[in-house]
Amino acid sequence: MANLDSYTDHDIPSGSAATKKIMDYVPRFSGAEKKRRWDGVREKMKTANLDALVFLGNDTFFDMGLVNVRYLTHIGSKAGTNALFFLDEDPIVWNALPHQQRPTNVHHHTQDWTSDIRPFLGLGDMISELQSRGIDKERVGLIGFSSSIVTTPTLLHKDIVTLEEALPNLEFVPAGSMMEEMRLIKSEEELAVMTEASRISRLVVDKFIDYPKATMTEAELWAEMIKTMIVNGAEPQVFFFMASGPVEHDGKELWHLLHGAEQPAVPSMRPLEKGDVITAEWHVQYSGYLAATEFTVYLGDKAPQELKDIHKVNVECLEASLESMKPGNTLREAWEAIRAPAEKAGLDYVELGFHGHGMASPEFPTVIYRPGYGPPSLNGSGIEDLVFEEGMVFGNNIDLFNPNWKPDVGCMFGDMVVVRGNRAERLVDIPLRLPEVG
Repeated sequence: MANLDSYTDHDIPSGSAATKKIMDYVPRFSGAEKKRRWDGVREKMKTANLDALVFLGNDTFFDMGLVNVRYLTHIGSKAGTNALFFLDEDPIVWNALPHQQRPTNVHHHTQDWTSDIRPFLGLGDMISELQSRGIDKERVGLIGFSSSIVTTPTLLHKDIVTLEEALPNLEFVPAGSMMEEMRLIKSEEELAVMTEASRISRLVVDKFIDYPKATMTEAELWAEMIKTMIVNGAEPQVFFFMASGPVEHDGKELWHLLHGAEQPAVPSMRPLEKGDVITAEWHVQYSGYLAATEFTVYLGDKAPQELKDIHKVNVECLEASLESMKPGNTLREAWEAIRAPAEKAGLDYVELGFHGHGMASPEFPTVIYRPGYGPPSLNGSGIEDLVFEEGMVFGNNIDLFNPNWKPDVGCMFGDMVVVRGNRAERLVDIPLRLPEVG
């Protein structure tokens, strides 16, 4: 274990240690959960003939570049986190910069899975650790982060070159798939954490319904929803899309009221107006896990019937997802069932399906586009026969519009569901009505 005194420039009182009081105020996973994950990964390492795993984490895509490191070590950081994981020794984590570890790294007192936490000074220390253990002529798994959207691991080329030049006899093997497999089925502890994230997300839904008023800016509404997340225990991560605008507008002017809009387009200082529809997607992060939610509100006393009709079909698609996402059914059976109400009603969609969910969004497997549309990783190509299992968690993406009415206005609608028994269970429990507010 690294000596704390070796990278501090001031004395540490003899016998002192990081406070543990903060553990009373942050969610943590148990030692049994650690054993489950470590044993599972080590079995996969043995099968793949790997002597170690190299994790190179970065803060890409709403903190998700760090999820594999955090999943296995209980440690993540905005400043990036790298790690070595061994077959028969505890892992080493390189986390943050030296000044962020004076007099001690925060992760020494917010988790109890990993004790060897070091400041990140480059890859030299990691290379030395591999060499000192004789792991310089072996097979090592290389793990970054990839998802259905980020389809290639987010590994920096310079880091790979540095490792290969320093360890020319080492065979680096892509090993990200083993982490996807480990994370696919959630444990009861994981489900408990995701349930709490979903509870917080439902509070955000309620705020989204109760708070909007005409003349209020998009920024005011957005900030209030973010505040609701944070004050109820969520981590300060902002994975949040929103769009607003008039349902009735000149047909020569196209708005983007189908699937929200990313920053910096939203939130803007545009005042909300009566007759606006507001669509939003957000992900509450709690103990590293995300609760996916999509919702739509109408700002006014009486939404257009056409918008209500779209919303009605959204609800029918959600109900179909709950019935079809059950153990034994294939992905194809589920997506066909989910899309049937929209097809019957003659509606089109931006996204209509589901994607794996947990510490990242989307996780494997993902089916949100129609077959043949968009990248294969998003349209179900090659995974049609994958079977649902108990403990899988998915975010629903039900984003419909009527092309014969308005091609730029629709409803976003989505809950997070867990596969259980003969019917999937909603975790956020979004209201099944279109709110007319303000």
